[in-house]
Amino acid sequence: MNRKSQAKPFVKWVGGKSQILSEIRRRYPADLGVSIFKYTEPFVGGGAVLFDVLERYTLADALICDVNLELIHTYITVRDNVDKLIDALCVLKNEYIPANSYNRKTIYYRNRDRFNALKSAQDKSVELAALFIFLNKTCFNGLYRVNSSGGFNVPQGSYKTPTICDKANLKAVSEALKDVKIIHGDYRLSQSFIDKNTFVYFDPPYRPLTSTANFIAYSGDRFNDEQQIELAQFIDEMSERGAVIIASNSDPTNADENDNFMDKLYSSHNIMRITANRAINSVGSGRGQIRELLIANG
Repeated sequence: MNRKSQAKPFVKWVGGKSQILSEIRRRYPADLGVSIFKYTEPFVGGGAVLFDVLERYTLADALICDVNLELIHTYITVRDNVDKLIDALCVLKNEYIPANSYNRKTIYYRNRDRFNALKSAQDKSVELAALFIFLNKTCFNGLYRVNSSGGFNVPQGSYKTPTICDKANLKAVSEALKDVKIIHGDYRLSQSFIDKNTFVYFDPPYRPLTSTANFIAYSGDRFNDEQQIELAQFIDEMSERGAVIIASNSDPTNADENDNFMDKLYSSHNIMRITANRAINSVGSGRGQIRELLIANG
């Protein structure tokens, strides 16, 4: 596996790691690509770390997974059918970009309805993947949120010139993913892949900083404290196998200096606090610096 194309994330994702990638990169294992020649990302999301690793290192094997079925279907479509995907995105772009604001709104909600119809039918078409990218680029803040019935319900965004079809990057991503195993499901599916020769990056849904914080449900499920504990136990088990592990999460001390939930949970690992610019309330413009955690077992 030797993919050195300049691939970048092809979708926006809540908590995306592009802005803190340099901090994560500093903690890559020194022998990555040598004795550490496997990589897995069990909560792939936008894949910023994935594409950075694939660009920089020659690996023997790589595996990604996520619980968001439509996201995983889109990854597979980019890998296996990128030309037809680009054609479908060009059709969507050519209709949406020249339209006035009234017609854009009509187009957006028509496409959202179509996406939900295909999603409900568990469709596996290029059209579904194209609509997934279209909605990601044109919805409010690039969010992926579903209602209790599993329907995508994010309203239209106000971007004037959204990049609906980035042909060059989609082709680079397709090339980067050629030898990557892509599976849909829970992070535990990576268990059989992980061994002492594996670098693992965990980027789970972050623990909310307050009890009233809105969670962006990208799969229809909630990732509560019990699941955070289960994940930490899984990370401990994989660490005992000899895998090199980095994990990201929120820092509860942002909201309560006495909330040491994460410090206790990962007390056997190295915990580093870094800063990131994140949306700190429900308003997209309400951004500010906030501490996040990088957790490493080495």
